Amino acid sequence: MTMPALGEPCVLLKLGEIVLKGKNRELFERRLIGNIRQALKEFDLKVDVRRRHGVIAIFLPEGTTAEQAHAVAERVADVPGLVWIHPAWRVAKDPETVLKAGLALFAEREEVKRKASFAVRSRRRDKRFPLRSNELDRLVGGAINDEYGLPVDLKNPELTLFVEVDRDEVFVFTGGLPGQGGLPVGSSGRALVLMSGGIDSPVAAYRMMRRGLHVDFLHFSGIPFTTSESIYKAYALVRKLDRFQGGARLWVVPFGKAQQSIRNSGQDRLAVIAQRRLMLKTAEEVAHRIRAGALITGDALGQVSSQTLANITAQDHAVDLPILRPLVGWDKTEIMAEARRIGTLEISELPDEDCCSLLAPRRAETRAKIEDLKQIEKRLDAEELAVQLADSIQEYKL
Repeated sequence: MTMPALGEPCVLLKLGEIVLKGKNRELFERRLIGNIRQALKEFDLKVDVRRRHGVIAIFLPEGTTAEQAHAVAERVADVPGLVWIHPAWRVAKDPETVLKAGLALFAEREEVKRKASFAVRSRRRDKRFPLRSNELDRLVGGAINDEYGLPVDLKNPELTLFVEVDRDEVFVFTGGLPGQGGLPVGSSGRALVLMSGGIDSPVAAYRMMRRGLHVDFLHFSGIPFTTSESIYKAYALVRKLDRFQGGARLWVVPFGKAQQSIRNSGQDRLAVIAQRRLMLKTAEEVAHRIRAGALITGDALGQVSSQTLANITAQDHAVDLPILRPLVGWDKTEIMAEARRIGTLEISELPDEDCCSLLAPRRAETRAKIEDLKQIEKRLDAEELAVQLADSIQEYKL
């Protein structure tokens, strides 16, 4: 369905906290526009992404259908840094054209057929436009009321026509999609996610993408003592998450033999924390190689025995890189709700043989002492073992 009478199809993008960045705002906007262009490469459309006086507009080629414009809007809605995405029309900058565009837009809406209430919300960014915002509201709203007989409701309308007057054009639209908010991916640097097949770490990765980090993923597999199921899950999760940033990389560490060495150390109650410290040391070695500035985990304070305050402190002591824990204050219900929203919960709940199941003592230590852990690591030569594990990683291409 095309609507040539309306003008040019476009998608209008509203920025979030980027607008608070002052002198650095242009750097964030350039990064965001680059991310938008990258996300839209999957479409066979020649799009033009431009900054437009406080918003970003994606201009679509002539002949683009409303369905294609909506598909572009849905794809861009996954790009962090945006708070609202509006499939819109760019029209000539005169009141009569705006009025005709508003009438044409309402002609396509199902709400009009059932006589839904409506309102017109105008915003005049260019003060040279001959009508003030409230005058434009009355002009267009009166015409819609005359044409379709819809009741006006300025407080809680069922259908709203938005009119935004810029310096060179006017944008009209009737709805929008909520964006991800946050900052553009890549504006805060690079980090490495310790990616399990569970619910928490994918959500942690997403939360840090929203804070501008470009993330890569490191998965620890129990191979050769487990199957490849956990790798398939990790791969599927990274594929799902990569729509928020693009260009993610997944590496897998065959960790089973290292776990066997920890289990044979005779420190059963400390085995889980010793394993976590070795994972962090390995991740730090990988992070240095890919120039990542931090590690990310899905830890939530008190959720399991390895995530008590004492045990988190013991894990932090294992590495020099900062460990980011965006879910540290979340409960499981909140984490599951977020996983459901971003589409990772269904994958995370698939059964698999996780490497952590190889080290499941009857009673795990909740107050691990760093000196005891250092003794285990001394016997294992943990520093050298971490380098060997980092050397053994395999990359899985998305």
